[in-house]
Amino acid sequence: MAEHPATETASGAADRKPCYGTMFPDTLHVEPNVTVRGKAFNCKLESLGLGRSGQNVSVIPEEWEDCLACRDFDHCYKLSMGKLALASAISEK
Repeated sequence: MAEHPATETASGAADRKPCYGTMFPDTLHVEPNVTVRGKAFNCKLESLGLGRSGQNVSVIPEEWEDCLACRDFDHCYKLSMGKLALASAISEK
């Protein structure tokens, strides 16, 4: 199958910021006691031994404000939520 060169679409997809679609951390690769970072949110699974003792999810206020001000916020948020839902579905299997 032939590859197609990247072209700009009507929505300006080739003109997206590097952070596009990364509001939330990659939750498929979370190590205990290590903070996993997304553009606007962080999470950490706390462990004191064999099991999980807690979880911490936090927002990075200045990055969230940057996201809200971005012209691509709606599309980026939908993509970020889709990735998060897929990661959740995969991790439940």
